[in-house]
Amino acid sequence: MASFHRISTGLWFDNQAEEAAKFYISIFKNSSIGRVTRYGKEGFEFHHKPEGSVMTVEFSLDGSNFVALNGGPLFHFSEAVSFIINCANQEEVDYFWERLSEGGDPAAQQCGWLKDKFRVSWQVVPEEMITLLTDPDTQRAQRVMAAMLPMKKIDLAVLKQAFEQG
Repeated sequence: MASFHRISTGLWFDNQAEEAAKFYISIFKNSSIGRVTRYGKEGFEFHHKPEGSVMTVEFSLDGSNFVALNGGPLFHFSEAVSFIINCANQEEVDYFWERLSEGGDPAAQQCGWLKDKFRVSWQVVPEEMITLLTDPDTQRAQRVMAAMLPMKKIDLAVLKQAFEQG
């Protein structure tokens, strides 16, 4: 990431920005860490971070750009913002679900949503699910919705079965 991007997603961490960036790039193909900035002596009275510690980490996940900040414990992630991973098939759903949920919050898993070990919310969605849910036959689409709601990780085979019932 040698150049600036018009829009990047900022993620506020207490002190895990570099750890999180390394975790995420280990999961997504075509990903990398870019520039890393460090805290200096200047501004210590505001940031209270040791000189030389990581301030920001720029990273890219399969073409999406992020900046992780070690800003302290003031702010926390919530489900109000999540990252949606559109998956081509069940194999991709399984891969991303298993990797991102490692060390995460099992209680926060529902309808394809999960929280990773940094408490960042993700939606792991098979693209075909959207097609099934938006089918013009509303009865079929509603059966898919009813099958999906109790799921944690999305099971595309079960959704297709619900679609074909009737």
